[in-house]
Amino acid sequence: MKDISRFKWYRTMSLVAFAAIFTAACATTEKRDTAAQLAVARTTVADAVSAGAAEYAAVELKDAQENLDAAEKAAIAHDYKVAIKLGEKAQINAQLASSRTRAAKAQKAADALRDSNRTLQDEMDRTAK
Repeated sequence: MKDISRFKWYRTMSLVAFAAIFTAACATTEKRDTAAQLAVARTTVADAVSAGAAEYAAVELKDAQENLDAAEKAAIAHDYKVAIKLGEKAQINAQLASSRTRAAKAQKAADALRDSNRTLQDEMDRTAK
């Protein structure tokens, strides 16, 4: 009888230890995943800023920065799931800001080229007369 109760005690303690280790491992994984997501979001926001998004996509850049700030606050509060979601939103908004910036710069370059072509065409027409 004592062997059975001793076995139950060991089994119970083993399950408790396993649950504690599993919980700690999950918390560590969430913390690591959050840190990785925030690092990616920070880099993406910084890339958008350096690309000139403040001039061409100010709204998207502001949204990205606000989401990043909120994600960092959530991570400090150990709310890792919220931090990851906000980090992903920040990353997406920063990518959108970068894309809009590239599109605006390309449009500006195309307009300049069109104006240059028009000027050249006018000059050629004038010399032909």
